Amino acid sequence: MTDAYRFDRFVLDAGDRRLRRDGEVVELNARYFDALLLLVREAGRLVTKDRFLDEVWRGVPVTEEALTQCIRTLRRQLGDDAARPRFIETSPKHGYRFVARVERVEAARPGVASPGPAPSLSFRPAWAGALGGGAAGAIGGLAYGLAAVSPGMGAASAALVLVLLTMLVGLLGGGGVGLGLVLTARAPGPRWRWSLIGGALGGLVVGGLVELLGLDAFNLLLGQAPSDITGAGEGALLGGAVGFGAWLGLKLADPGSRLRATAPAAALGALAGAAIPLMNGRLMGGSLSALQAVFSNSRLSLDGLGRALGDDGFGRLAQALTGAAEGALFAAAVTAAMILARRKA
Repeated sequence: MTDAYRFDRFVLDAGDRRLRRDGEVVELNARYFDALLLLVREAGRLVTKDRFLDEVWRGVPVTEEALTQCIRTLRRQLGDDAARPRFIETSPKHGYRFVARVERVEAARPGVASPGPAPSLSFRPAWAGALGGGAAGAIGGLAYGLAAVSPGMGAASAALVLVLLTMLVGLLGGGGVGLGLVLTARAPGPRWRWSLIGGALGGLVVGGLVELLGLDAFNLLLGQAPSDITGAGEGALLGGAVGFGAWLGLKLADPGSRLRATAPAAALGALAGAAIPLMNGRLMGGSLSALQAVFSNSRLSLDGLGRALGDDGFGRLAQALTGAAEGALFAAAVTAAMILARRKA
């Protein structure tokens, strides 16, 4: 029987030479696996730098930077933070210590998955995504309110209505994307694929519902509705960008600076947001422009904003530029909220 060690949500199988988190393999090269195995076997005790060099690098001459990079990679793969370590603690100038509680377990037989705690389905990322989306919607609504609501009596209340509307749409969109990621989190296969699919499916469903209910509400209350507002297609494209961007950012970010993971999501969100108007779709700015066209006597006018962006009115260029800003803000806010929720879990 070979050794296997369980800690937190991980199982380290010495015989199979695999590290698994909730049954899913975590990629480590052979050298870094040996370093982690040494730490885990000596859990609670200091492992000196000299011992790492002797037992992991086996006399191969390397600099201490190689060991530093090894520990940095292990922390990233474990989701650890050097400032607040849950797994690997640094003893300055001496070495490292594995500080998590380790349980020795029987290794899995060939063809049988390694033992591990049954993962529970947490909806915390969905709630966090909703809050992040709502915050992004409120910021976007405030920006449009300041730029597009005509000044005068009733301007403040009109801007408030706009903020509440965009915040509601953001709450629904962020929650839908987060829920899609939760429901596909345990699916087999590459994580990036399911992050993209989960985000896209969540955005698709919520976008379709927002469009359907929004158009019906306008027809019911006002007797007319814009020809088109943001819907399922736009939601799917932006949700997929958020899902894939969040996966990419978490893969690349150092554990001590996880919020940097929002950068890839924001970049992909901006690309998706700019592409949607160029493909005849609409985000919030385009939807408000469609409302303006139907209700010409409203206090809402985006033409001045469009001219400030170099367009003739609020045309395709202005919609692409504001769409890029909307997409970046939404993706960054939803991703940041889900990362913070994950860190506190």
